[in-house]
Amino acid sequence: MKQIAVLASGRGSNFQAIIDAIADNTLPARCCGLVTDNPDAYAIIRANEAGIPVFIVDFSAYPSKETYERALLEVLKDLSADLYILAGYMRIVGPAIIRELEGKIINIHPALLPSFPGLHAQRQAIEYGVKVSGCTVHFVDEGMDTGPIILQAAVPVLEGDDEDQLAGRILEEEHRCLPKAARLYCEGRLTIRGTRVLIRPEEDNSPDGREIP
Repeated sequence: MKQIAVLASGRGSNFQAIIDAIADNTLPARCCGLVTDNPDAYAIIRANEAGIPVFIVDFSAYPSKETYERALLEVLKDLSADLYILAGYMRIVGPAIIRELEGKIINIHPALLPSFPGLHAQRQAIEYGVKVSGCTVHFVDEGMDTGPIILQAAVPVLEGDDEDQLAGRILEEEHRCLPKAARLYCEGRLTIRGTRVLIRPEEDNSPDGREIP
């Protein structure tokens, strides 16, 4: 069974979606740890209730981003997870971590990438005036939300929407897409070919391209 570690900074609703998918056997994996940079994150409560080990790497306790990331990388390596999921982790993952864990980190972003990368994606969508927004699950590379896309889901942007209303509509799709992407990974059905991710049907066991370990 594949081992999953989740990184989260806040309330952890996407982390809860992963916990629930494991519990109802739609995600064939075990969550071996929650890693957080925020000792007050509500995600910690979720982890405790689910019996998942918690690893706090408090950003404020380190003199620099570099020292924080060295400590974070040691924790991630010690977990030896098959997949690391950024589920509301509010820091940019540094290149040293990405290179060490290449092809093993995925992120959920509240926009239809490549549109509206970075922070406040829902606000960006409202201000730009798009009629459709959504969420994207992608592999993490060294760019800002530029990694190969695994799954996307679209939602309408309605007249009169504010940032919170749109965020709530998108969040429902995030809770569906993130566990699904994790399941595809754990089932060995994802292949990266250049900037594209190919998804093999369940019955197709012949890899083509660069298969994810």
